[in-house]
Amino acid sequence: MSGGEVAGILVAVFWAILVSFLAVALARLAQTLRATTKLVADVTEQTVPLLADASAAVRSAQTQIDRVDAIASDVQEVTSNASALSTTVASTFGGPLVKVAAFGYGVRRALGRKDEAPAREPRRTVIVGRTLSRREKRSARGKRD
Repeated sequence: MSGGEVAGILVAVFWAILVSFLAVALARLAQTLRATTKLVADVTEQTVPLLADASAAVRSAQTQIDRVDAIASDVQEVTSNASALSTTVASTFGGPLVKVAAFGYGVRRALGRKDEAPAREPRRTVIVGRTLSRREKRSARGKRD
């Protein structure tokens, strides 16, 4: 055997090994592509019902939002009506009621019937270890001025 024949056999063997590795890699790639295709099909099967449920939930939420909007507009109308009513009542009865209350207070004061206020202790001021009542404080101020 000559050197050219040995070299040809070596090249053929390396070529066969390379083709074998490429065939194994292509077989695994084909298997991976089949698994990916199956996974995408399964995801699609499960996603379509979920999207339908989500669409129904969004429609239901929109209906509820429309109802809340209607309720809010009704509440706004009631609030404006209540405000108008309170303004009317205040302008109609407010002035006369204040006058009646002032008259009653004046009558009580004139007759000398005051509401009894709870008795309070006189305020005291401490000056250099001594406590003064209000009367004493006033007289002490008058002496200073």
